[in-house]
Amino acid sequence: MPKSDSLQILADIIRGGLSSAPKDRESTRAALAALFGERYQQRHAEPTMMRDAYGLANDAEEGGVPYAGLINPDNPPSGPYGGTSLVWFPIEERSLIGFGVGTRGLSPDEGILSRPGHRRRIAALRRLLGRMGVEAWTKADPAALGEQVPKTARDRFPGFERVFQRYGREMYCNAVVPKESDEARNVVRAFLDLYAYERGWQLLKAHENESNELLNSLRADLFITPTAQDVHDLLRARRFVVLQGPPGTGKTRLADEVRRRHFDSRGMAVQFHPAVTYEDFVVGLYPDAQAGGLSFKVRRGWLLDAVLEAEKSSSPYLLLIDEINRADLGKVLGEAIYLFEAAEVGGANARLIRLKHIVDGRAELRVPENLYVLGTMNTADRSIASFDLAVRRRFAFATLPPSREVVAAQELSVATSIFDRLVDVFVEHAPDEALQLLPGHAYFLARDKDELLRRFRHELLPLLDEYLRQGLLGPASNELQAVRDAVEDTARQGYAPRA
Repeated sequence: MPKSDSLQILADIIRGGLSSAPKDRESTRAALAALFGERYQQRHAEPTMMRDAYGLANDAEEGGVPYAGLINPDNPPSGPYGGTSLVWFPIEERSLIGFGVGTRGLSPDEGILSRPGHRRRIAALRRLLGRMGVEAWTKADPAALGEQVPKTARDRFPGFERVFQRYGREMYCNAVVPKESDEARNVVRAFLDLYAYERGWQLLKAHENESNELLNSLRADLFITPTAQDVHDLLRARRFVVLQGPPGTGKTRLADEVRRRHFDSRGMAVQFHPAVTYEDFVVGLYPDAQAGGLSFKVRRGWLLDAVLEAEKSSSPYLLLIDEINRADLGKVLGEAIYLFEAAEVGGANARLIRLKHIVDGRAELRVPENLYVLGTMNTADRSIASFDLAVRRRFAFATLPPSREVVAAQELSVATSIFDRLVDVFVEHAPDEALQLLPGHAYFLARDKDELLRRFRHELLPLLDEYLRQGLLGPASNELQAVRDAVEDTARQGYAPRA
């Protein structure tokens, strides 16, 4: 990929801080202006959106903080401005680059600053920069002007104290620009291309792929997907774990993989549903029809079965509970909830309970040191009550989101395209509680295009229609409807029901 000369020139100006500041005021503006026509379409350039306040470095005694960057072009050509901006703050030999809000407030960019997607993308940018070894920070809510950059964050950026003192309430995403030329270019490019995306600027053809790679990286980084190794490590650390996520994300498949790979298939699997009781899970009385009458016998529940199997060997043993939240856990566990305390399992002082009924000569129950419990939980089913706090405290949770990587790997471009459009709607507009409704990648997996279109028609469309019917996405419903219609149009193309 050829480098943009204007981008490199700008990155070199920024990475050098005040020591490489242009000799005349117009040089910085010229470097910014050169981006338009060389990287972005020329029609997006407006003189009012380019700011150069390097001269404030000469007013240090008056509290001047030098800066330069891009602002909303609807602002006046000089003086205080409003809306979101891409700015950098040079000090000797380095600079702090980031997004901020003008001192005049959110207007005219309320739409960008209050949109969930913008907040989520800058958080993804922070994680991406972190993997590059770049120190970065983001505010939880870009529109929260009353919140100062916290001290723990300011301490990570020594040398920029005056910047935070002056603009600490307006800044909501920042990073230290590396001193190395190539690394500086990558950081500056990431901020510029994300800012261009939020502004709706179109890139020239030569740079589209490079920008799309960044946006796809941010999209993939919006959700952190745990691996089987991650889940196993969490089990070893916390013993009782729940895999949660929307339908179709492969929670049960990942749980089975953990059992096969890390427990050598040692374990048992059960499934909870509303009819599951304490008697099914721990111990209970069951009618036993005999000649001449009816009697009752004591029967072990699934937990006791798992305990007995684990006690036969010192090897790790896994109890897998599918759909763990479909049952009333408080009633199903009963007094056995006392045993689900990871720090007090195993050893002479391990927690134990007295069983309601003696079964197979056993009157007490404790969790053996080699027994682990892994549950799966569908977060999209609104008919299911959430865990009560007493139960939730005893489990660690790992969220399994939809995976773009899995969808893209099958090399069906229409699947990846629809997946990306649907993810963009949820990420851009849906409130946090609605993200758990995002359909999993299983809805986009197929052996060929014909099978994929059938899945769209008979599985994905009914799900989206149900979301719309119940109004589950609130203000995002209109955007979801547009993608839903695109899915329908796609599904109808070349669709032919099999005989």
